[in-house]
Amino acid sequence: MAGRLEGRRIAFLTANEGVEQVELTAPWDAVRAEGGEPVLIAPEVGEVQAFNHLDRGDVFTADVAVADADPDGFDALVLPGGVANPDQLRTNPKAVHFVRQFAETGRTVAVICHGPWTMIDAGVVDGRHLTSWPSVRTDLVRAGAKWSDEPVVVDGNFVSSRRPDDLPVFCGALVDSVASATPVAGH
Repeated sequence: MAGRLEGRRIAFLTANEGVEQVELTAPWDAVRAEGGEPVLIAPEVGEVQAFNHLDRGDVFTADVAVADADPDGFDALVLPGGVANPDQLRTNPKAVHFVRQFAETGRTVAVICHGPWTMIDAGVVDGRHLTSWPSVRTDLVRAGAKWSDEPVVVDGNFVSSRRPDDLPVFCGALVDSVASATPVAGH
């Protein structure tokens, strides 16, 4: 039996170092379990060093550089957290541009923990309802977002969660959002 995400490509955008491992692997596994194709994108092709909080975790491989990534080739975008990960992405103009372009497509953008920092710099949170790690609240509110302390918030095409403990509901909302959308043609 085909999964709910059969034929769907999901972009996972991370920095080359600093992504919170479980916030990458849990949604990645959820996408694969439903037949989707996760694709790791980073500023540079090659190694992505993940972390388990402050300890080095596993190394993953980014197959696509963000400068070469086309938002039209993906059905959804996942922005994992970790403090260092979005902090690096928000200072990378190509990553910020990709997030802005992707958010403008109206397709699913799923973000967790500190991940909204990149969305703030992309200028896409004004008027939107999100949740995040508590310390990101002030940044989101100042950028014009409505913030609430909930395990998952779905606002149109945006899916957001606060922390690793929220991953089960975050992954479920991600899959539901992508499965209910029209697939992107041509991949």
